Amino acid sequence: MKLLQEQLAAEFEMKNLGELKYFLGIEIVRSDQGISLSQRKYVLDLLTETGMLACRPAETPIEINHKLGICPNQVPTNIARYQLVGRLIYLSHTRPDIAYAVLKGSPGKGLFFSKNSISNIEGYTDADWAGDQTTRKSTSGHFTFVEGNLVTWKSKKQKVVARSSAEAEFRGMAQGICELLWIKRVLSDLRIEHAKPMNLYCDNKAAIEIAQNPVQHDRTKYVEVDRHFIKEN
Repeated sequence: MKLLQEQLAAEFEMKNLGELKYFLGIEIVRSDQGISLSQRKYVLDLLTETGMLACRPAETPIEINHKLGICPNQVPTNIARYQLVGRLIYLSHTRPDIAYAVLKGSPGKGLFFSKNSISNIEGYTDADWAGDQTTRKSTSGHFTFVEGNLVTWKSKKQKVVARSSAEAEFRGMAQGICELLWIKRVLSDLRIEHAKPMNLYCDNKAAIEIAQNPVQHDRTKYVEVDRHFIKEN
C-alpha cells in the first residue's frame, strides 16, 4: 500500500488523511480479522427523508414469488421518487440484500471482508427464464467471491428473449465468466498473481452440458458465441 501511495503521489497531488473511516456514506471499520463496510447513517438519513423512520419493520416486505408487471389502470408513479431509487441503488453497494428486502429492521448490517490470503476465486450464476410477464425476457444474475468474501454481484434483464431455460442460463454463465476475468485482471494490476483455476457454478444441467460438449446443435446456435467464449476461458 505504501508503494502504491508513493507511485500515485508521483503523478498526482495527494494528501494523506490517515486511516479511512468514512467515505461517501460508507462507514469503514478495521480489525485484526478484516474490514467491515456499512451505511448505517446513510440508511437512517434515507428513512428520515422519506418519512419512514417511525415505521414498523416488516419481516416479509413482498409476497414470495410475486410477479411484477404493467397494470393498465395503475396510478402514475410519483416522479419525485426517482431520486430515491438512485439512492437505493447506491446503498446496495454494501447491502445487496435490499434487492428483495427493506432496511428499517437492520440499518447497521453491511459487508465483512475477512483477512485471508487469496487462493480461491469463485463465481455463481443463475437465471429466471422468461420471468418478465410483459416481454418474456429473462433476468440473469451473478456474484463472485474472493477467498469467501463477496466482492461483486449483479442482476440484469437480458437484451434478447431466450428460447429455453438453458439458453437463459448459458448467457448468464458468459457474463459470470466476464466478471471472473475482470477480477483476475484487477488482482494482476495490484501485483497479486492468481495461478489457480477459477470456479464457476451453475445449477442448470443442460447449460453445463452445452459448455462441455463441442458439438453445435440447432438449438444452441443462438448462443454459439457465448459457448465458444465459455470454453475458451
